[in-house]
Amino acid sequence: MSAMPKPFTAEARAPQPPADAERVPVTVAPLAADREAAWDTFVEAHAEGTIFHLSRWREVFSQAFGYETHLLAATRGEAIAGVLPLVHVKTPLFGNALISLGFYVYGGILATDSEARTALAEAAAALGGRLGVDYVELRHREPLLSGWHTKAETYATFIADLPADEDANLKMIPRKKRADVRKGIANEKLTVDADAPVEAFFHCYATSLRNLGTPVQSLRYYRTIKEVFGDRVEVSTVNGPDGPVCGLLSFFWRDTVLPYFGGALPEARALHAYDYMYWALMRRAAARGCTRFDFGRSKTGTGAYDYKTYWGFQPQPLHYQYHLVKAQDLPDVNPNNPKYRLMVQAWQKLPLWLANTAGPFVARQLG
Repeated sequence: MSAMPKPFTAEARAPQPPADAERVPVTVAPLAADREAAWDTFVEAHAEGTIFHLSRWREVFSQAFGYETHLLAATRGEAIAGVLPLVHVKTPLFGNALISLGFYVYGGILATDSEARTALAEAAAALGGRLGVDYVELRHREPLLSGWHTKAETYATFIADLPADEDANLKMIPRKKRADVRKGIANEKLTVDADAPVEAFFHCYATSLRNLGTPVQSLRYYRTIKEVFGDRVEVSTVNGPDGPVCGLLSFFWRDTVLPYFGGALPEARALHAYDYMYWALMRRAAARGCTRFDFGRSKTGTGAYDYKTYWGFQPQPLHYQYHLVKAQDLPDVNPNNPKYRLMVQAWQKLPLWLANTAGPFVARQLG
């Protein structure tokens, strides 16, 4: 695909404080309920803000999991100078952590300057100590904090420009993958429902995850995301002769579309429906005015990582940062960890009904 977005430069691109702001001390406190709109306005204005920084995730995690979300706001007087959303994920299987943002690829601190950023980092570490967590994890794109442990070798994200012109878009896809996309375009048996029922998406997605050996969240979780975020979320399916064969839940944020939860039934392969699903989203997003396509996070050394490179996307390492509280070592909760390999293999053999029943209990603990 085309050139990657410019490197992260938080100081230069963040909302800037007033000239006399240095004379007003920064204070950090939990966000009051009546200030959620001010929080979200700050996130919308911040160049590095993401949909995963918005305050309404508190509602999603509370409804779906019963988890507590801590929204830490740094202020100078009445003005917000920084924000940090943290989800408390406490589980018997995978430990006890504060994560920004739990279950999602991006998060961490948004701030106008280094003073606010440092104050939020210190407040997060202190909160982790009071809650007795194993560690605090901030999912930054770049290593913003000195003195925190950083892991940049586990995950990468894939973002590229999205041309408005269809031919230009096709030409940016490498030749071999472009041929696959063209086969999907030419397949008259395929249709797209860009306003699909969550249940239709979920069947395709849950089947795909079971086949990969990954637990799925509950249907209620995805319904809640759609209900809470409304038009910022699109639920779509690609349908074959006998019904949906691919399902996709995508986020729209400013000029960017993020295809986030996607999966396919085995029969999608022969129909070239999976590649067509992403191509069709690209075209819908371009028509909606999006200029960037965020293919999301993948673990290095996985098939999903390789698949995104076949589309021409270049990996950009994610810098997740950690403050250890009770833990002695950095966490390693990922399927590539040998101690989870048997669990993955066993999950692949479960009947779908059992995987969908047991999946939410495990998935809600992964963070």
